[in-house]
Amino acid sequence: MPEQTGDDYIQPYREALVDHGSDFKVTLWANERSQRLRFRVMTEMVFMTGKRVLDAGCSRGDFAAYLDEKGFAYESFVGIDGIADVIDFASARGLPRSRFLAGDFVADSGLLGTDSPQVIALSGSLNTMPDEMVFAVLDRAWEAAEQTLIFNFLSDRAGGGAPKQTAPARRLPTLGLLGWALSKTSQIKFRQDYFRNGHDATIAMHKR
Repeated sequence: MPEQTGDDYIQPYREALVDHGSDFKVTLWANERSQRLRFRVMTEMVFMTGKRVLDAGCSRGDFAAYLDEKGFAYESFVGIDGIADVIDFASARGLPRSRFLAGDFVADSGLLGTDSPQVIALSGSLNTMPDEMVFAVLDRAWEAAEQTLIFNFLSDRAGGGAPKQTAPARRLPTLGLLGWALSKTSQIKFRQDYFRNGHDATIAMHKR
């Protein structure tokens, strides 16, 4: 993989914005069904009701909309994304107890502490980053979360029948991420059962 510099990890989303505007395809997810399945898994692994939730890489605010639709009455929700146009879209949705901020949480890690989140979630946000950046972002997110960090990623331990992953998204080192999580806390949950052949994985980490 070519070395990334600056904010190259945001560039695929900028290009998707040019092609699709604020339509669902700007998220770079294959389809809404797979996005919603990932959201469902996150809510099965972490209790969201009554929590201050921060979504790092929120895009159009779809996770907040999902939580609201399913009746998870979060105390507050902050969404952060590096693409201002999708933040405008998210803000215009009028989601309850939610606000959305344009900003690069990789370059400005202080954004991860906005409104003292109890739960920090990253859904698909790591997929365009090189490994070193992924671990650095997770370090900062773990420090900023009062209670829980949950994130999903494309697993490099997927079975042979999993879809071949092409750029800009990439598979991440599953065992390395599990080892990193266990180095922070013994209280973790891991799932790789929700897509056929283990295409995607989710790790939830809890502080005592």
